[in-house]
Amino acid sequence: MTLGCKVNKYESDALMYNLKLKGYDVTDSLGFADVYVINSCAVTQEAEKKSRQMVARCRKFNPQAKIFVCGCASQHNSAQFLDKDVSYVCGAAGKIKISEYIDKISKNDKRLLRKRERIAKMPKQYEDNLFAMQTRTRAYIKIQDGCNNFCSYCIIPYLRGRSRSRAIFSIINEVSKLGDNIKEVVLTGINVTDYKIDGQPALLTLLEELDTFGKRLRLSSMEESLVSESFVSGLSKLSNFCPHFHLSLQSGCDSVLKRMNRHYTASEFAQSVKTIRKYFPLAGITTDVIVGFPGESDAEFEDTFNFIKEVGFSQLHIFQYSKRDGTVAAKLYKDLPPQTKQARFERLNQLNEQLRRDFIEKVKYENVLFEEYEDGYFVGYSKNYIRCYLKATEKDSQHIDEFIDHAFDVKLHGVWKDGALVTLAKHR
Repeated sequence: MTLGCKVNKYESDALMYNLKLKGYDVTDSLGFADVYVINSCAVTQEAEKKSRQMVARCRKFNPQAKIFVCGCASQHNSAQFLDKDVSYVCGAAGKIKISEYIDKISKNDKRLLRKRERIAKMPKQYEDNLFAMQTRTRAYIKIQDGCNNFCSYCIIPYLRGRSRSRAIFSIINEVSKLGDNIKEVVLTGINVTDYKIDGQPALLTLLEELDTFGKRLRLSSMEESLVSESFVSGLSKLSNFCPHFHLSLQSGCDSVLKRMNRHYTASEFAQSVKTIRKYFPLAGITTDVIVGFPGESDAEFEDTFNFIKEVGFSQLHIFQYSKRDGTVAAKLYKDLPPQTKQARFERLNQLNEQLRRDFIEKVKYENVLFEEYEDGYFVGYSKNYIRCYLKATEKDSQHIDEFIDHAFDVKLHGVWKDGALVTLAKHR
């Protein structure tokens, strides 16, 4: 059971793949099992709480089951899981070792099963060159771990360690082994922007190498610092790059950005967006925003609101500030009342809906990779990350396999549900 980010999901998939090779029956659907592995998250207090609650959910299916906990929440505080009588707790690194302990259980090893692996600091070099078990049309490939940014609100650098990059030959090797059913590769990491080869920025180099495999390429997220004329120009020359840029903003107010320890100004961020649109006029540009950061005044929130409206993102991911003990923000700044955060969240969410609609209305044609069949519609994402719905005819519904895991050019016909209604495009 996986909580949190796509990096956690990749690491869980890698553990699943390893256990499959050993002959175990493995699933990521919650049900009866002899052993449960919970890959925990600590990005917010709520995420940590859900990680603890997952132990109880597993117990309901099998009270006698052995439960293993790993990930950021157990790295942060292992005792909170040991108190729940789980079999084994480790941290954010070396998760693959769990398979060794599961072997002990399956072989009825009578030696005492250690309750807690030593929660070690993260290694300086990239570790665990794992292969993940890919079960969907889109494959997530981990290329990097850790973060050097130390934003004042974020605990992840303390749990995941400093930034370190996976060897390019290891990444290429994993992508080369993906099946023909995998049509899209998403590069993920704690800070993908900081991917390096021999200490030098090399994300574009990696993308150029992966472009030769003929699969759509997508970045899970990136920082404003990566955007430059040469980088975006290089992306525009790739045959398979999906023009979707998830640029983390967090705030559109310079004074708040400074308290967050974000190393850019609002105007610099806006210039990065202009550079992207110069080469990709209809790029999907999504972002994260934190509302109610400690000390955020009404005027500072208005700056953020107006900035977001002016930039015209295609979609927002809005979070109310959550205090994390151990971070600079928790020590230095006084939290805002919950009702203030909620009011700002609701107002920004209304703007988000309008921005999403405005963006969809601009896009006339796109290429969509359909991944599922849902209530009479084929559903998938466009290259610029619009969720698209294609109404299936009676004939189409009898030949679902001809659409799922395949990409089609489509014409958009406006907003539909959480995305757009589309038809197949015969001519552009």
